[in-house]
Amino acid sequence: METTYRWGAVAALAPVAWGANYFVTHQYLPADSPWWGAALRALPAGCLLLALSRRLPRGAWWWKSAVLGLLNTSAFFLLVYLAAHLLTTATASTLMALSPAALMLSAWALLSERPRVAPMAGAAIGLGGVVLMLAGQAGAPSVPGLLASAGALASSSVGYALSKRWGTGAGVLASTAWQLTFGGVLLLVAALVFEGGPPPLTAPGAAALAYTALIATALAFVAWLTGLRHLPAATVGLIGLLNPVTGVALGVALGGEPLGVPQAAGMALVLAGIALGRPGGGRTNSQSTTRSSTTGTSATGTSETRSSTTP
Repeated sequence: METTYRWGAVAALAPVAWGANYFVTHQYLPADSPWWGAALRALPAGCLLLALSRRLPRGAWWWKSAVLGLLNTSAFFLLVYLAAHLLTTATASTLMALSPAALMLSAWALLSERPRVAPMAGAAIGLGGVVLMLAGQAGAPSVPGLLASAGALASSSVGYALSKRWGTGAGVLASTAWQLTFGGVLLLVAALVFEGGPPPLTAPGAAALAYTALIATALAFVAWLTGLRHLPAATVGLIGLLNPVTGVALGVALGGEPLGVPQAAGMALVLAGIALGRPGGGRTNSQSTTRSSTTGTSATGTSETRSSTTP
């Protein structure tokens, strides 16, 4: 159980960093350069992790990394950037609280991970909290912004489920580097085609870009994928509910966004959903991981010779 909570704490670094990233992007990065914004977030992080891992893909991992890079990096980063500018910080981050349900469905379809009762109940309570937080906001949200958030949610959920299904013998650090680099290169080419040269940045903008690349990307992705390798997908999805809580808190504290009673109650429900869906059944997962590391095979039949190691 203690080990399970440790991996949960590691995974929690990601949604907190991503929730803050909505505020950073909305406040400091140019709204008219989404392709460059996404590319400059992904490619530096990918190159850094690639230099640290010092490994290149082998065999089927060339095309697998390209697929995961397209889903988890190219599509996700572009759509998140658009959502951050089209919606308020609170709204954009709150919509990502739907990730538990999306990740559970993706894991059920692609991994045959049937959701347990506690994570499903936690997701339902968290969804109720999302509805309350959205109801407490003034004005109707942007429809293109809502569509961008929905697209980001779908892309990342399928990508993360595939990441867990395929596993990797190279470790989390290397596989994350491959995804970010492949996705970053695709974004860079698209940015040159659609937007020309990179946009000028102020000093705060450059600092914001450094945060998005190093903290909200390099560190956050390693933490998130590490959590996915050691915990059930449903549990990691519930931990992702920290994303909207962080976004709402920063929007209120630093962005001057109002916090009414519905939003406060919604945040409380989100936290209650996380508590209810916490990995109380993680002993089964830990035992499965131990068996996997002994046999060299994951529950899905994919070779994972380092499934129980840290990155």
